[in-house]
Amino acid sequence: MSILIDFGRDTEFSFERRLRDYLGTVARAVGVGLESCTQDVGTPAAAYIALDWRLTRFPDHDLALVWDEVHGWAAALEDTPGHQATILTYSGGEVFPEPRAVVRFLAAVRAGDPDAGTPDAPVLREAGDHERLLAELAGA
Repeated sequence: MSILIDFGRDTEFSFERRLRDYLGTVARAVGVGLESCTQDVGTPAAAYIALDWRLTRFPDHDLALVWDEVHGWAAALEDTPGHQATILTYSGGEVFPEPRAVVRFLAAVRAGDPDAGTPDAPVLREAGDHERLLAELAGA
C-alpha cells in the first residue's frame, strides 16, 4: 500500500519565482537585464529596476522604476546610495500591467509628458495575501 501526501504548493516560493520572471520581462522590455533588478517578497512585496538614464530636468540623479504590490509601478529618482528613491510619478492602473504598458509609461516620463502617471500614490490593493497576488501575477 502506498500513501500519497499532498503538501500543496509553496506559495511564497512560487510567488518569488513568478515575480522574478515578471520583473525580468519588464527589465528586458525597458532595455536592461535582471542584474539591474532587486525584489523583496516580504509584505508589502516590492521591486526595483535601476536604469541607465537621467532626465534632463534632474541631471544629477539616475532614473529607476520601482514597484510595490499596493501602488504598482512608479518612476523614481535615485538619491545617494543607501537612501530610498524619490517617487516622481505613479503609473496607476494595474498592479501587474503588461511590460509594454510599463515601457509606454517610462517613455512618457522620459519625454516630460505632464500626463505621465499621477503624483498621488494609487491604492490598487492591500498588502499581503501572496496567494491572491500569485493568482494576479499568473494572469499578467
